[in-house]
Amino acid sequence: MAGNDEKRLTIHICVGSSCYVRGSDQVAARLEQLIEQAGLADVVEVVGAFCMEQCSMGVTIRIGDTVMDGITVDDIPRFFSEEVLPRLHGANGATHVGR
Repeated sequence: MAGNDEKRLTIHICVGSSCYVRGSDQVAARLEQLIEQAGLADVVEVVGAFCMEQCSMGVTIRIGDTVMDGITVDDIPRFFSEEVLPRLHGANGATHVGR
């Protein structure tokens, strides 16, 4: 359960046509599954976003000022452990991560 010290983290996944055909819906579903399994649904939100201007790079995800492109459903476990979990513990720099 979320306490007063926990913050809400919003993860934006591009659902524009290019990202959609590259599997953004599967990426979102897998990410939501990991969030649920970790008991973080009350502090992590996954939302769709239209075009992030990275169309040729594959599925794009943004958390705060960090943009990651070329994400596949197979990348999501690593993304979750390396990008999502640390942000819930205070590490949240702004970067662009491409494949």
